Amino acid sequence: MASFAQILKVTAIDSHSYRVNFTDEWCIGSVPNGGVVTSVLQSVAREHFLTTLKSQNQPDCISLHADFVQRTSAGPAVVQVEDLKLGRQTSTVRLTLVQEGRKEVLVVLTHANIALESGLSLPTAWRLDPPPPPADLVKMAAHGTDGTWTEWKSPRPDFRKASLNANMYTVRQSGRVDRGVVEQWIKLKSGENFTNTSLGFLSDMFPLMVESYSEDEDAMASASVSQRQLYRHWYPTLALNLDVKKLLPEGGAKWMFVRVQSKMIANGRKDLEVIIMDQENEIVALSHHVAMILDASRNIAKRGESGSSESNSSKL
Repeated sequence: MASFAQILKVTAIDSHSYRVNFTDEWCIGSVPNGGVVTSVLQSVAREHFLTTLKSQNQPDCISLHADFVQRTSAGPAVVQVEDLKLGRQTSTVRLTLVQEGRKEVLVVLTHANIALESGLSLPTAWRLDPPPPPADLVKMAAHGTDGTWTEWKSPRPDFRKASLNANMYTVRQSGRVDRGVVEQWIKLKSGENFTNTSLGFLSDMFPLMVESYSEDEDAMASASVSQRQLYRHWYPTLALNLDVKKLLPEGGAKWMFVRVQSKMIANGRKDLEVIIMDQENEIVALSHHVAMILDASRNIAKRGESGSSESNSSKL
């Protein structure tokens, strides 16, 4: 099994293009997990700023917007980089991920040097509401539970292979806190630590929002859907935004807390607001997604089988 560090490996082709590779064990069905793709593109941008743009001294992604315009697949890909704006405090680049001639993911990233940031800082009244129950991370790692938080098991591990690379702990098996709210503590099974380049992955790896309704009989009845039908969906990301608030410690962090909220799930589309926090209860990053809710068969269908006759078929 490829480690997370191996998945993030970037090989330069020239000053503005890089080679990456996605493996099957980091896929959902036949499609690389969107968070994995995002982290790989973060890794490309970081490599670009450490080499081609080294003189900028801006190694850290502070904001990112990704559009997933076509379905990616396991295997090699080339990432093309365009320098959009090089500035004293921040610089912005655009990345295009290409597989077999298809432009599949478009990402705009802004980089800075977070350690050198200074300026006005003010407190806010924001807090997690409701607050999560206390967690004994040592007990959870040793025994799979601390009596409150218990390791979450995917109902479709054969399909959601990427989730098998992480240990996720929830208070309820569904991960649910309330309607449209799930939360978890998460660590990598490999023992690797999370770094800021892992934030894309963290923003898209959690107990699934739709499937958290598997214990909500009233909601399932109103949607005329069974528990079994809930589990037979795929949730391709259309757009993902990432707002990075702080640097993780040098060497990374073993545990992270993630809360996810959907404000509206309707007509086969959902939003996700993702809050990523460290063990010190500080926000590390915020993320927002727009995603579709599709039958899982769409994930594994050959390109064009879903009704499009164009060779340059969309991801959906």
